[in-house]
Amino acid sequence: MRMGVDKTQMELGGQSLLVRAVEAVYPLAEHTIVVTNRPEDVVSQHLPSAVSVITDEIAYQGPLGGLVSACAQAKTGWILTIAADMPWVSPAVVDYLWQRRNGADVVIPIGPQGPEPLLALYRVEAVEPAGRAVLESGRRRIVAMFDSLAVTEVAREELTGIDPGLASFFNINTQADYQKALSHVRTSTDVELTEATQEKREDAIRLMTSTEAGRKMPSEAPITLYLGTIEIATIQATPSDIADMAVGFLVAEGLLSDRALLEHIDVDTKRGVVYVSSKEGVPGDMIHRTRYVTSGCGKGITFSSLAHARGIEPVTCTLTVKVADLHAWMRQLTARSTEYREHGGCHSCGLVVNGELILVREDIGRHNAVDKLLGHAWLEGIDTANAVLLASGRTSYEMVVKAARSRVPIVASRTAATDLASEIAEGLAMTLVGYVRGGKAIAYTHPERLIEEVGT
Repeated sequence: MRMGVDKTQMELGGQSLLVRAVEAVYPLAEHTIVVTNRPEDVVSQHLPSAVSVITDEIAYQGPLGGLVSACAQAKTGWILTIAADMPWVSPAVVDYLWQRRNGADVVIPIGPQGPEPLLALYRVEAVEPAGRAVLESGRRRIVAMFDSLAVTEVAREELTGIDPGLASFFNINTQADYQKALSHVRTSTDVELTEATQEKREDAIRLMTSTEAGRKMPSEAPITLYLGTIEIATIQATPSDIADMAVGFLVAEGLLSDRALLEHIDVDTKRGVVYVSSKEGVPGDMIHRTRYVTSGCGKGITFSSLAHARGIEPVTCTLTVKVADLHAWMRQLTARSTEYREHGGCHSCGLVVNGELILVREDIGRHNAVDKLLGHAWLEGIDTANAVLLASGRTSYEMVVKAARSRVPIVASRTAATDLASEIAEGLAMTLVGYVRGGKAIAYTHPERLIEEVGT
């Protein structure tokens, strides 16, 4: 509709876009399928005779409908999807995705504009039922099925070494895109394709209403926490797992320590209030304690100053983990971060025990997500003294303190840690790791717990 014509039949370099797409993947696959709602328009194009042309089972259900229809006809265990308007898909990129499929149901690259589900690998046996379930629920986005699948993300940084200009992700959505492609097709060097991709990103800016975007916003609400009859704090948070969050907050602040003395937790979801009662009692100076506003999003608050944090006993656990396992667990965390995938704007964290990601929690605030995670672990009696805490976002000092209170020896994040977090972790003998993505990891403190296998 944006092009005004069927763009799959538009010519680029003497070939239609559809033919270019087919020829890019035809040598790489055992079987090539073209899924369309207009098979009569495809017949006239010059495709290899072995290419199958099929019609969507249910018309106009978008790419997900096409993927499900292809799965039903597939002769292989895996499907590579590519959009017909991607004229420069690199075989090297496809091969790299193929190498990353072990243990996954979906292998999806992170392109210039985020995850690219139309240049991705899908395991047929898992994806077909998951896709049908999503379509039956009335949704049409491919990513809507990811919460039930094992998803491996391939970072943009990994792909630039194979496809420096990321030309594989250049697609033609408008006449302006088409003109750029025409101007570059005769001299399609890496530099020029890079420029075309960057220009496309600038031209792709589009103002939409939230209704047009079709994506719900993440939830945020004030949650007031009481310990006994004393109001402790009001926290801006995602209103889910709030009992876990309340307990995690109190444990991290040193206000709860003995699980056997916990009496009850009452949650008033309508008013956004959590009442926690414990025989440990409430410190007499509680209402006079100084509140510290932290760098965490979602209005983070802590009563623990840096002096208090440095008074925590150092962690003594000798747990060791493989760096490759950290990457595998981080990919699992991403795959299980359903709130982020559905709504965006959320942080996630996970708890790994005995080599298994056993628990995931999400919230608009990074610190809240940690409270939810460690609070649930405390309530359930999970041994966090031999655990790994994973975080999707920046690791700040109060997150390290929360982990230290629960005796967690290793904290790893997809992104950076602050210098103060590193200072605290060093003093508490904790291993702090950042940038666990793209085939790398940065050990800020106590790297002796990390094992880098030879050849990795």
